[in-house]
Amino acid sequence: MRRGTFKDETVDYAAVGATQAPDLMQYPPERSFPAEESWRIGSGDARFETASEALLSWTAQRGAGLRVKDVRPASGPMYSGVSFDAEGNPVAPSRSEAEQRFDSDGTPYVAAGSTVTLEGRVKGYNADGELRVIFAIEEPRRVGFALGTVDGSKVSGEESFMLDWHDNDEVWFTVRAFDRPAGMLYRLLPIMVRRRRRELFTRYLRAISPLYSTPA
Repeated sequence: MRRGTFKDETVDYAAVGATQAPDLMQYPPERSFPAEESWRIGSGDARFETASEALLSWTAQRGAGLRVKDVRPASGPMYSGVSFDAEGNPVAPSRSEAEQRFDSDGTPYVAAGSTVTLEGRVKGYNADGELRVIFAIEEPRRVGFALGTVDGSKVSGEESFMLDWHDNDEVWFTVRAFDRPAGMLYRLLPIMVRRRRRELFTRYLRAISPLYSTPA
């Protein structure tokens, strides 16, 4: 099956790309907790372009309170990331950058095949780890990427961040993930995995959306 046979040896889980599976919430990878949230973050081209630039320059991660360190490009020039269509079939990446882009601090933008080290805590939960950019999408009305765990994280799995500019002019931000407990404490208390994920989702939205307000 799709999630049981496709494996990228650079990551520590087998279900590479499964955050794009339409039935992720019903049939997550084995022993993993799935999660998905979508939010309308505004309307129009300017909102989409601003959010896209922020997303690809690691704003969601930094806004979550994580330090983005040691962003390294893919080890081989032919690596273009992994992406799938609605049926789970591999498809070619939507865009290939000839030159790496950098933010004002000199940190490389998100690019397929890159690895990144994240460090930090989220309401007491450890969020350290090394991750790989599984795919990156840059289309006229859709931008996003997925990160897969490589080493050192307390959970194993993948999360994707997608921006869609719909035909009705609305811009939506969707985060999907599946997490499998890896650290001893998380295996003993799996509810911590869900709490950690909920807090991360909230922080990602706060970082990307100017419409976000903390619930009372």
